[in-house]
Amino acid sequence: MLRQISLGSLGLVVGGILTVIGFSAYFFSDNATLNLVGFFYGIPLLLGGFALKAAELKPVPYSQPSSPEVVALREQQATSTQNQIRKDVTRYRYGQEAHLDSSLEYLGLSPSDEERPILQGVREETIDGAYALILEFESPLIPFKTWIAKQEKLDKFFGSGLHVKLSQPAEEQVEIALITTPQAASEQVAS
Repeated sequence: MLRQISLGSLGLVVGGILTVIGFSAYFFSDNATLNLVGFFYGIPLLLGGFALKAAELKPVPYSQPSSPEVVALREQQATSTQNQIRKDVTRYRYGQEAHLDSSLEYLGLSPSDEERPILQGVREETIDGAYALILEFESPLIPFKTWIAKQEKLDKFFGSGLHVKLSQPAEEQVEIALITTPQAASEQVAS
């Protein structure tokens, strides 16, 4: 739950309240303690909230809710890579331009900030009895044939226990399905 709370908004609200209390105490009640709280805590929290809000990257939404069957399958089969990606992209991030930006750059799918594909959604499915995490990208400037050319690199990048399947549901969209392989699924059940 804490992953779904914007620290920038929290800083703005708490800092704003403390700052208003401090200024009110200074101008209206002559209460030195509340005045100091506003100046020494409220203003820095307010400024910190503004800074975090400026560097904030919102979580990627689930494009469709995960069924209880898929959630149960995730708990049995999901690899640490799948769990890490799912948790990272569905929480607020700070100081990043886009979700998975360094990964896309490493894979050669982000030659510049303007051409970088943007992660629009994530969903979980069952594919041939295996758990799959599907990343939905908007990729207007990187053609699908470039993604296909990177297939082998994608398989190696996401590590053992996963098979990567690429698809293009629409003209400027690309989906990466990270599918648990049978041996990885049996290892997860055993542990």
